[in-house]
Amino acid sequence: MSALVEFSMFPTEKTQSKSVFVARVLDIVDRSGLAYQLTPMGTIIEAETVQEALDVINAAYEELQKECGRVYSSIKIDWREGPVGRLNKKVASVEEKLGRKLKA
Repeated sequence: MSALVEFSMFPTEKTQSKSVFVARVLDIVDRSGLAYQLTPMGTIIEAETVQEALDVINAAYEELQKECGRVYSSIKIDWREGPVGRLNKKVASVEEKLGRKLKA
């Protein structure tokens, strides 16, 4: 099984720049051992199950709740039967159809 879970998370009541909080969340994602991709608007995690990805997201909530009174998040989930590895395969499939590499 393969779950791609894209999420963004940040406190609403803190400073205009959110990168210090995003860094704390990404530290948790990175230490999880799951494949992930950071984008300018969020992070994509690939896991074998949805629950495995949600456990990482929950840990990130717990980290931010230590000093944040309100945390906003957006989550998109794409679950599919089959092996993991779609994080890169989906992009490669589009590039193959175009016949060229896309700018990253």
